[in-house]
Amino acid sequence: MRKGDFRAGLLASIPVFVGYFSVSFGFGTLAAALGINTLDATLISFTNLTSAGQFAGLTVIGEAGTLLDMFITQLVINSRYALMSLSLGQRLGPRIGIESRLAISFFNTDEIFALAMNRNEPLTTSYMVGLGVLPLVGWTGGTLLGSMLGSVLPAAITTALGVALYGMFVAIVIPQARANKSMLYAVVIAVVLSCLFTWMPVLNKLSSGLSIVLCTVVASAICAWFFPVNHAEEAEQ
Repeated sequence: MRKGDFRAGLLASIPVFVGYFSVSFGFGTLAAALGINTLDATLISFTNLTSAGQFAGLTVIGEAGTLLDMFITQLVINSRYALMSLSLGQRLGPRIGIESRLAISFFNTDEIFALAMNRNEPLTTSYMVGLGVLPLVGWTGGTLLGSMLGSVLPAAITTALGVALYGMFVAIVIPQARANKSMLYAVVIAVVLSCLFTWMPVLNKLSSGLSIVLCTVVASAICAWFFPVNHAEEAEQ
């Protein structure tokens, strides 16, 4: 365990904490509007930590869907985490055991994954846990306050809070894309594919979760082919 890694992870995750708090406030508000009590809404955020999955779950609950509906919805929307975990698992290396990996997997969200993959120094358990603690607090705390106070604030404010997550993610990815040509190409390819899945007549019929997975796989495959990672150099870092 490297001294100071936990603190470094905490400092790096502060923007994620702010974004998660803002977005989860909206989740708490929506949960309260659907009749979910504050304790249940807070427990959902504390045990899941997945924004798109939780909002989709609320839709299924609001429409009185079945457990099968919930299972399929979560499987499709959250399937991208399997791809992210495979990539992150390679960066962690053999020095991190299965117990630590299980703990780290709970925090493997889009933004935390981006921060971890962009770190130049070797990843450690303490750093990864440091990355995850504040976002978990922000996501859970925002849900708690949103559930309790959402009905008091104007709708315009609660809606605006949801934009913070997208701004935060752009702030994480863009500086790295400017410094790394392969990452820049991956971002551009993913954006182009995302536009196709949004506006093309046939492709726009696919679910958002499946579209994200396809964009990720195609962009990653293209960049892996043209910009392969030199594992020998990576192991020396």
